[in-house]
Amino acid sequence: MIERKEANGELLLIGQTDHSRLVGQFAAHWGNDRFATPRPYDSVARAAAFHDYGWLRYETQPIINDAGETPGFRNFPSNVKQLDAYQWCIDWMSSIDPYAGLIVGLHRTGLWRARYDTISHPGISVRGVGADTEAFIAKNEARQKEEERAYDKVELRTNYHLLQVWDLLGLYFCCQDPYDDYIEPVPLAYDGKKENTVRLSLQALGPRKVAFEPFPFARRPCEVQFAYRRLPATTYPDLETFRRAYFQARVEVMNFELV
Repeated sequence: MIERKEANGELLLIGQTDHSRLVGQFAAHWGNDRFATPRPYDSVARAAAFHDYGWLRYETQPIINDAGETPGFRNFPSNVKQLDAYQWCIDWMSSIDPYAGLIVGLHRTGLWRARYDTISHPGISVRGVGADTEAFIAKNEARQKEEERAYDKVELRTNYHLLQVWDLLGLYFCCQDPYDDYIEPVPLAYDGKKENTVRLSLQALGPRKVAFEPFPFARRPCEVQFAYRRLPATTYPDLETFRRAYFQARVEVMNFELV
């Protein structure tokens, strides 16, 4: 869950699944005369759109901490139940599309491995992980190693790299109002060459408008959006009160124009 505390005391909650669908929009619109279009398109767009559905189970029963706040994804306590949910997502996507499932699995383990050194900025803070998480990583990395043999290594690495770019864009838009920043390096082609990457600069032109340089999308301007819940308070006296507010919350849509 991504939580945003508003100045008026309200709480905006963006589910990881809503963030995931936003990431899928970036993938679906990616590509023009300078940026290679994702390939294979269906599998890559599918992986991007559903990469974070390992949080779907949690979103049916969100929790609060001792302070009465619901924890954001960065502060969520790691546990076996959530690891099982991540595994379910990988297995579910693999049963639909093995290539998409492999990318989703690489994304999940990569978050504990500094995105496998694909992104230099923004950086990622990697916390120490427990024995259960290490076992999860080891199991899935061994599986990935076997599955990767069926695919072009450079293409797969590029698609994993692109998912990291789109995931960061999803966090950029979901976690706060737009601000000036950049993502680097961003692949232009499927050749794996460092010289065919760029710095993707983001300039906030307003609360719902962002300029990209260079512009990576097929449609100009490009419109994207995500759904979120608006809750009346940021803290709750007990879990029952919080969940009542969560399920009763107004669902709204935040739209952005990318230019």
